[in-house]
Amino acid sequence: MSTVGYGQREVARARYAVAAVFAVHGAVTGSFATRVPWIQDHAGVSAGQLGLALAFPALGASVAMPLAGSVSHRFGARAALRGLLALWTLALVLPSLAPNLLTLCLALFVYGATAGMSDVAMNALGVEIENRLDRSIMSGLHGMWSAGALIGSAAGTIAAHLGADARLHHVLAAAVLTVAGLVACSWVLDLQPAEDEDPPPRFALPPRSALLIGAVGFCAVFAEGASLDWSAVYLRDELETSAGLAAACTTGFTLTMALARLAGDRVVDRFGAVRVVRVSGVLATLGGLLVVVGGHPAVAMAGFALMGLGIAVVVPLCFAAAGRAGSNPSLAIAGVATITYTSGLVAPSAIGGLAQATSLVVSFGLVTVLACCLVVFAKVLRVGDRGRPKIGPTKAGVPDRRA
Repeated sequence: MSTVGYGQREVARARYAVAAVFAVHGAVTGSFATRVPWIQDHAGVSAGQLGLALAFPALGASVAMPLAGSVSHRFGARAALRGLLALWTLALVLPSLAPNLLTLCLALFVYGATAGMSDVAMNALGVEIENRLDRSIMSGLHGMWSAGALIGSAAGTIAAHLGADARLHHVLAAAVLTVAGLVACSWVLDLQPAEDEDPPPRFALPPRSALLIGAVGFCAVFAEGASLDWSAVYLRDELETSAGLAAACTTGFTLTMALARLAGDRVVDRFGAVRVVRVSGVLATLGGLLVVVGGHPAVAMAGFALMGLGIAVVVPLCFAAAGRAGSNPSLAIAGVATITYTSGLVAPSAIGGLAQATSLVVSFGLVTVLACCLVVFAKVLRVGDRGRPKIGPTKAGVPDRRA
């Protein structure tokens, strides 16, 4: 991809625009998650059927994400992101309209497909801006996603408390978020394919360069999914705490993740992605050990908080490394995103299945092992690593480059 010349001011402005896009994307997820009980009642599905339906967003994303590179090549990065993000914000309405299990599964498949494709497009633009600024911004962008998710969740919680119909709530939320997304997309970089650049295949498998990077992301997302879905259950069932304290544990995990992501870029710039991920793996492993062997609610809560702190920046750094790993950033990012979405799909059921066969303590023993893998395999992120000492003065301008 190539662009017309951009000065540092335009690139800096594009950074804030993409940050707003990340926040909008996260707000859709938060808006949906808080109304799942209403959607379940409206569709008339059991808990088991709901679990089946909730697998379809990840399935839709995994199928659609390899198409994102072709869409960006055909329409240009700005137009592609504008269209894909609008489809994602509007898809928020579909699940609440579903009257039965079949239509709910179809709605969630479309919801996940649009989520995944817009996710790839915005991460590709984030990597491009990071390369032009020559400093880490991906952790902060994902922190903005977490902030958006918290805002969407807060609004959804208020709507649920007021007994609002989720169809009305999601129509209003979709309208607001669609407008906000379109405005933000007006300021992102307008990447266009170079004249001599061959179009990517319409559906492309992940490149080999993305597989090892994706494996690191797989470990982090597995730990994230397991902690988000099972930390409250762990405290309630294994440590016999109250429901309120169990819920507070999940909130603490989410909060440490968001704060670490918002503060992570400065740390990455100073120490580099590989060192940061190694230390992150140590923190996550220590957190997992506290969960497994602590035996006390306070110790387990501290463990989950440490785990959130440890895994927070790993996935943003995986996307950044993928964007620098080959000649087609969108394709590599789509590959890493597909692997991480698969991990998010597998983790909750894998933890539940292992807990059914053994116990939740054993399940989080597996999470701890995967967290330890971050320490071992962090070196695969050494692809144009940020944070190395710079020699001589920095360049005043931002050079054009081809991604």
